Amino acid sequence: MIDKRASKHPFEKPIEIAGLSVHPGEYALANISVGTLPSDTTINIKAHIFRSKNPGPCLLMLGGVHGDEINGVEIVRKAIEEEVFSTLDRGSIIAIPLLNVFGFINFSREVPDGKDINRSFPGVMRGSLASRVAHTLTTEILPYVDYAIDHHTGGSFRFNYPQIRYSKADLRAEELAKIFRPKYIIQKPLIPKSFRKTALDLNTPTIVFEGGENVRLDGHSIEIGLNGMKRVLAHLDMRSEVLFDTQVKSLLIAKATWLRAPHSGIFIWSKSSGAFVKKGEPLGMIKDAYGSKSITISATRDGHIIGHSNASVVNQGDALFHIGYNVTQL
Repeated sequence: MIDKRASKHPFEKPIEIAGLSVHPGEYALANISVGTLPSDTTINIKAHIFRSKNPGPCLLMLGGVHGDEINGVEIVRKAIEEEVFSTLDRGSIIAIPLLNVFGFINFSREVPDGKDINRSFPGVMRGSLASRVAHTLTTEILPYVDYAIDHHTGGSFRFNYPQIRYSKADLRAEELAKIFRPKYIIQKPLIPKSFRKTALDLNTPTIVFEGGENVRLDGHSIEIGLNGMKRVLAHLDMRSEVLFDTQVKSLLIAKATWLRAPHSGIFIWSKSSGAFVKKGEPLGMIKDAYGSKSITISATRDGHIIGHSNASVVNQGDALFHIGYNVTQL
């Protein structure tokens, strides 16, 4: 169970990042250098550090691990702009709206050598840019962090209905997921070399928010992300604000599978993320470019569409619908 007042780093001691010492009741913006580009442009991670005067846990709000997943960047940025973190009753917040600066400015998931930061943890400083960014987060930030929310979206042409993912092996993350209270809570195993796996190895339970599609802002996903974040802060007694929303009933999804394209062609979906579908129900069509063929895509099982493809043209084997099943209402 979550201890709302405990912190792995003694609260009375300063948080020391990139040469800054931030004491209780203070705020600072740290610029952490992680490398340079061939143009000699320095790549910095900007970390906002908010500390109340009263003891409590330290929560990491992380966005932009994949630089093209901008909904997460916007969620953390908007929380800063709306001063959600500036009025803490207790504890501390480290907010990093954008971790992968190179990916952000190049509309890319990766860094220059094609590496994925979220498969590069815990990283080393003598490695690639992805490895150095991962190492910096692991060594400079995580030692202070008690809980983390990592914000993501679907990948290229893939839309994820707003959801929280957690490992069922981590009971504290499960508690946070239920407090966040999105429509879908999805059990996902830990992936080797991911941020979530490394964070848990350092005793930092982490939940992953997924909402929307890369390179597109989605207002619904951003609203769900902000509201869930505020619920977590209230649950940890870090803010007195409580959001009452009796309309939301979370569904816990234990398993999920992708329904893939049986043929190539022009893809037109008729069902999208957030819908419950029955086995055999039509979900969309694949049509050839010459007007001679049309194939109906039907659900292969009962379940909820937790993600779908927005690609207009698909190849045989491409993922079309992410169907969640083994569902329990919470």
